Amino acid sequence: MLREVALSCGASWIGIEVILRQAGLLIGSSSDDESGFTVRHGFPYQPSALAFDPVQKILAIGTQTGALRLFGRPGVECYCQHDSGAAVIQLQFLINEGALVSALADDTLHLWNLRQKRPAILHSLKFNRERITFCHLPFQSKWLYVGTERGNIHIVNVESFTLSGYVIMWNKAIELSSKSHPGPIVHISDNPMDEGKLLIGFESGTVVLWDLKSKKADYRYTHDEAIHSVAWHHEGKQFICSHSDGTLTIWNVKSPTKPFQTITPHGKQLKDGKKPEPCKPILKVEYKTTRAGEPFIILSGGLSYDTVGRRPCLTVMHGKSTAVLEMDYSIVDFLTLCETPYPNDFQEPYAVVVLLEKDLVLIDLAQNGYPIFENPYPLTIHESPVTCCEYFADCPVDLIPALYSVGARQKRQGYSKKEWPISGGNWGLITQSYPEIIITGHADGSIKFWDASAITLQVLYKLKTAKVFEKSRNKDDRPNTDIVDEDPYAIQIISWCPESRMLCIAGVSAHVIIYRFSKQEVTTEVIPMLEVRLLYEINDIESPDGEQVPPLPTPGTGSNPQSIVPQSHPSTSSSSSDGLRDNVPCLKVKNSPLKQSPGYQIELVIQLVWVSGEPPQQITSLAVNSAYGLVVFGNCNGIAMVDYLQKTVLLNLGTIELYGSNDPYRREPRSPRKSRQPSGGMLTVASCMCGLSNLYSESVKKLRTSYISKSFHDVKDNSFSRSRSSSVTSIDKESREAISALHFCETFTRKNDTSPSPCLWVGTTLGTVLVIVLNLPPGGEQRLLQPVIVSPSGTILRLKGAILRMAFLDTTGSLVPPAHEPWREHNVPEDKDEKDKSKKRRPVSVSPSSSQEISENQYAVICSEKQAKVISLPSQNCLYKQNITETSFVLRGDIVSLSNSICLACFCANGHIMTFSLPSLRPLLDVYYLPLTNMRIARTFCFTNNGQALYLVSPTEIQRLTYSQETCENLQEMLGELFTPVETPEAPNRGFFKGLFGGGAQSLDREELFGESASGKASRSLAQHIPGPGGIEGVKGAASGVVGELARARLALDERGQKLGELEEKTAAMLYSADSFSKHAHEMMLKYKDKKWYQF
Repeated sequence: MLREVALSCGASWIGIEVILRQAGLLIGSSSDDESGFTVRHGFPYQPSALAFDPVQKILAIGTQTGALRLFGRPGVECYCQHDSGAAVIQLQFLINEGALVSALADDTLHLWNLRQKRPAILHSLKFNRERITFCHLPFQSKWLYVGTERGNIHIVNVESFTLSGYVIMWNKAIELSSKSHPGPIVHISDNPMDEGKLLIGFESGTVVLWDLKSKKADYRYTHDEAIHSVAWHHEGKQFICSHSDGTLTIWNVKSPTKPFQTITPHGKQLKDGKKPEPCKPILKVEYKTTRAGEPFIILSGGLSYDTVGRRPCLTVMHGKSTAVLEMDYSIVDFLTLCETPYPNDFQEPYAVVVLLEKDLVLIDLAQNGYPIFENPYPLTIHESPVTCCEYFADCPVDLIPALYSVGARQKRQGYSKKEWPISGGNWGLITQSYPEIIITGHADGSIKFWDASAITLQVLYKLKTAKVFEKSRNKDDRPNTDIVDEDPYAIQIISWCPESRMLCIAGVSAHVIIYRFSKQEVTTEVIPMLEVRLLYEINDIESPDGEQVPPLPTPGTGSNPQSIVPQSHPSTSSSSSDGLRDNVPCLKVKNSPLKQSPGYQIELVIQLVWVSGEPPQQITSLAVNSAYGLVVFGNCNGIAMVDYLQKTVLLNLGTIELYGSNDPYRREPRSPRKSRQPSGGMLTVASCMCGLSNLYSESVKKLRTSYISKSFHDVKDNSFSRSRSSSVTSIDKESREAISALHFCETFTRKNDTSPSPCLWVGTTLGTVLVIVLNLPPGGEQRLLQPVIVSPSGTILRLKGAILRMAFLDTTGSLVPPAHEPWREHNVPEDKDEKDKSKKRRPVSVSPSSSQEISENQYAVICSEKQAKVISLPSQNCLYKQNITETSFVLRGDIVSLSNSICLACFCANGHIMTFSLPSLRPLLDVYYLPLTNMRIARTFCFTNNGQALYLVSPTEIQRLTYSQETCENLQEMLGELFTPVETPEAPNRGFFKGLFGGGAQSLDREELFGESASGKASRSLAQHIPGPGGIEGVKGAASGVVGELARARLALDERGQKLGELEEKTAAMLYSADSFSKHAHEMMLKYKDKKWYQF
């Protein structure tokens, strides 16, 4: 059961109501607050509306999917969602009232209460007969003007959310000034100096100044071109309109016959006084005045039609200067931030907020050149499309400061020196103490590290992996060895060891890069690289050079690993004897010296090469181990292991060869040359899998296969394109067995082992687990001189479905993490003592089991697409088995710690999140959370420690979720507050003479005009009032003190008013029903009054 609520301080939360019990341990809570939550970060996807409260200094953004994001000071954010999912077309703050009105495309208005930590809707109003096009709420007024597509204006009381009987009809507003309908309302505003005069803009070009008291038009202004927006000069004597032909017209209020001035900001001025050529429409204009100088006219759009390919622009006209500010994306909306909330005072603009399609920009109007403010919100997740994510909770405490220190040097210069102007709200209390890091891999080859501690998000460091490769200047220069159409550097898999800080990535062009963390800048003269010829067959008699890959060395033979290196240096030949592409990698590594800044620096580049015209297959699994100095990766051809310290290939085998004589499928190796397809082909199913169960529909089969093979082609997300490596026929690839999981560990490799030893566990897509023994040389200098020996153990385990994850527990049920080397600075020479220590140092597992006796067992936990098993070691007996799903398949499985115990967390393609206790595999949680609707969710969903998980909810936003008791208990304190009690600034002084002679602002008693006593009741069929769910929540979450009491009093009155209103509506309905019955009875009597009995 899901309950949606909203959060500030970073966030949105969705509750998963569950009770988790493990061995008598209560993980959840049995109270009403038994819930896990999610938190959303990133740029609001598909933004559509913008609003700003100039007193509270809060920014609101609405989206096309009905989401509402509120931003205060950095670290104070909030996410809410309209249930209908309809697009938000306009937002209006009740300035300094702690409330917001949203207008939606489904013709509903909603009143949000922001005086609580979880904003909620107090009232809704659904228009039945007219479409809403524009809303206007004057400052310090409770009457909202609502313009419609029919050209009418209705007035809503925002306190009770009921309609007034006062309506401005379009025909009354324009009378005989136009022979046709003037179009929808595009603008409503009251004269800054006279609240009784309402300026109404119709789309066709007609503007009307309406006198609210006399209920008639004072002036009508007509123009040939359609209107997009209107803005007042603060003195109320002039207004400006923007038009569809790229012109601005300035009108004197009392001269309706023609504009006082017409400007074409981007039009070419022609000689002979001719009109400038028409330009693109000016979508919005704002007119802001300053006490000390010329007014600002700020506009979006209006460029000339000959500026093909020019980026969207915001134009700032100030006196005689015109600045054209280019934007990276289309402009959705903009707002000018001013010192005063009063429209009848000098505005004193100081910044412009520009909402773009994929960014939020703030421009400083007070500094020369209009620099932008540095954006403190985490809105750049999508700078390049996200292709994979990893989430690490409870990291070493020194990691975040280390990453921050190297990332601080990457910051851009040239920002405004002023403080970020959106500064409302207050932070919550940070009660979570453990560090959390999110790593995102991107389509351009970049990797970003984010500090995700508590419920906030901040970028720490960015690594560009593509800079190691030569880049083609244009498409024609691109090497013909590419296996993807675009984004050849896209990240597919990230393997990271937080303790040693070793990082390894696999890219879409079948490349692997190993990085080491350093605080020193270095220049690498020659980039270390290896090329690996990963074959599918063992004895390929057609191989052009007759090369055969020798089998794995048997235990004790101690063969030199160099003897099994098929290709460990840059290839010189690029084609075989028959002209086929051969021994060439997909990307070209730079051969010039590479300057590497502090942070992650390249240790080794590994690339798979073309084999006899066949492109390398994309990498499906990856693992790195800092204690052993090894990296291993696999695909649907086989597996390769590399010693990154000695820069040698230790293992290079086809998947079938891993079995030796124990292959249960009795498969015969076959040459890919016999079934080769043209290398440019693109097939629908890009899979490295065996046949799929008939339980799946065709679309689910495609989804499943493309996910496991990591061939993601989510067109919507603009992610990396289809791989040409799918040119091998799908039947051929279906028969292959891909490497789907890899895990280094120190455990028992055979049934008769008496002590654990370093080994590699390999999982395949056919559900097989194989174990490879690693014989490591002593540490220190010997590690660099003696070879690492790899040999098969003969151990084979079987599960149903592709293997996803493996882990090991000791006898106490504690997780045995892989052995790791503690981080040290490699670019600083060690002194003698340190060298002696490092010789003696032998990195081992830091598990609690390390002090136990040798005879004690371990448990292997293996999770596949279909089931999970816990196997006792060294006996290899299956102790526990759990069939996770019959009709679906597991997309992601992780073994994580939660409340001092370990559990298996799974996310299924049918949308279920499930957790199981370990080692007993008893179900703890099974909740329907999120259906798998696209590949973006599949490739980014991941679990981590302390009951946390995340996925990419849209191309621009990360959704985090937790079922951690600690987070749930501390949630209320962690939430920030959006609304803070602030004094409203004093109204501008009218001055002695203006007061004496009646100048200055004219006030209006709107209650007298729009109240029920004056205007009567609105038609019941026009709009329907819907009480919001936020009434009681508002009382619970209202701020304390006087503000809280006022909020409660107002809410109590509202609720009483609602009840009275409902009673009144029921009474009216009964009266109407009785009246209708009486009327029908009278008609029946008249009809039959004069008829004789025989005429019935």
